[in-house]
Amino acid sequence: MVRELTIESIRLSLMNYQRVVILREKDADRYLPIWIGPAEADAIAVRLQDVSVARPLTHDLLRNMIEQLGGRVVYILVNDLSNDTFFARIVLEVNGETLEVDSRPSDAIALAVRTEAPIFAEETVLDRAGVILDEEGQPREPTDAEGRGRPLEPGELERLGAFKDFIEGLDLDDFDERKK
Repeated sequence: MVRELTIESIRLSLMNYQRVVILREKDADRYLPIWIGPAEADAIAVRLQDVSVARPLTHDLLRNMIEQLGGRVVYILVNDLSNDTFFARIVLEVNGETLEVDSRPSDAIALAVRTEAPIFAEETVLDRAGVILDEEGQPREPTDAEGRGRPLEPGELERLGAFKDFIEGLDLDDFDERKK
């Protein structure tokens, strides 16, 4: 099963100055943080902020080539997570055929924002790396179907621990403002 995501923000970790794109599950409070390089963060941010550039950036060039060859980006899918590395697929339609191209999530997202293609993630990826944040931007424990807190399982504690230091090091001063 796949879930649709939106780009919540691009953040900078104050601990190590690494960039992260925060994807949010559509119609839910689960977030998927994916660490990305500075060039890819800039490529996504330039398009999200509608900044014009004198010459096409790499992802603009890729979009232009796909379109000139008669194709279109249907969607992108964050489809796997292995050894703390995320994997993605760019799904294209070319001459009536569907093609899937392996990609880094950051490049796929940069292309998706340029083509207005939807972003999806496999449920298994969200289960392993998704984080539910409270109003202060801190991880909170999951709830059961009735909305009651439930104890975290050992695997969940371990998974959240990997994000705890990272999330605590993010600049979340404008978190509430972006949610509105």
